[in-house]
Amino acid sequence: MLNRSCAAAALMLIAACSERAITPPGPEASAGAVPEAVARPEALARMVAKGLKNPAFRAYLKAQLDASPYREHKLQFETFLAANSARALREIAAENGTSKGALEAQLNGAIALEIYFPVPAHRAAWQGDEQVLVATALRDDDPPVAFDPQGRRQVLDPRTPPAVPVLAVVPVETDFSRIPARILECTTNCDGGVGGVVPPPPAPGLYMTKSHFVQDFEGWLKGSPEFEVHILGQRGQTDSLVDYQCAGEHAGGPYTFDQNDLDWSGNVLLFSKAQLDQYNAAHPGQNVRVFVVEDDDTACDIKTDPTRFQSLITVVDANYKGLTSGNDSTWFIPKYWGRATSAYNIFKALASLIKTNDDLIGNAVEDKVVGTFYPGYNWIVKGDNNITNGWINLVVN
Repeated sequence: MLNRSCAAAALMLIAACSERAITPPGPEASAGAVPEAVARPEALARMVAKGLKNPAFRAYLKAQLDASPYREHKLQFETFLAANSARALREIAAENGTSKGALEAQLNGAIALEIYFPVPAHRAAWQGDEQVLVATALRDDDPPVAFDPQGRRQVLDPRTPPAVPVLAVVPVETDFSRIPARILECTTNCDGGVGGVVPPPPAPGLYMTKSHFVQDFEGWLKGSPEFEVHILGQRGQTDSLVDYQCAGEHAGGPYTFDQNDLDWSGNVLLFSKAQLDQYNAAHPGQNVRVFVVEDDDTACDIKTDPTRFQSLITVVDANYKGLTSGNDSTWFIPKYWGRATSAYNIFKALASLIKTNDDLIGNAVEDKVVGTFYPGYNWIVKGDNNITNGWINLVVN
């Protein structure tokens, strides 16, 4: 049963993303810098697959996956192996005819991993039987390399999952240090007493109420997408941008939303009135960009090829004469988030060295500027080469 500690944990976890500059990548960020043995943990995937020859281990794995409180029933791979006196580690080693130490050496040479069924139909269908594959891939467009319980290797279609359930052993996308939101959401007293807590009224600010994207920008082995919306503005008094606020699954508090399909509706805060007032006071006459990414790396940090980011912004700005930012149009009744001129477009993103770089969905541009309209939406998300990747609805409360 939850106790008062859950409330304390919630208070510690619900915090807004602070202003943060993104460090430019060093020369080691060039393509091919990641050792192949580290980048693609095929040996571990094969060993897990061979471990599934053991019916008791299959039953144990299924029970652990079913009990996981994290989205898509994910497990942190290293924690799973070490749990219950390293039961999984010992059983996988035994089925592979190796020692626990040898398996630990493989694990120590790998990047941080998570294990789960990324396809919901596979998760529902698998009953702990031997009809299962274990697959791994590094990037969204990599063909997944899979193994059956006999250790036989095959390469899967990166676009379409097979009929056989596939268990993914892939680089971590989940923040396992955070308690899942559904555990923190106490509708009754944490001591077990009756009596709900009335939530405070929403803070004034910029909200997103609907979003639609033309694709999920996520390979099937990577499971559901992790869409994030970032507010980018002037960095100090320089000629570059910085990320002021992130909204997404791991953003915390009123900035939290979780979009797992192409469409989402709700009410998520993107930038509070207090944040906007502070920004406008420090940067008079300057405006902020609303930028959308599909996160494949560290939550609420944009990690991508900086050249690609710069190219996207430059093309979008050129097509719409710089009217690619927004600000609170307080002189209108009712208030709305209106188009504004973008003065800055330099953003130093950190390219990921090991895990997949984030997909850049695009820069939001007001529909009146684009000249394209979708009922119920008012801003268009423009991506590489000015392609429309989606549309969102922004309101000021």
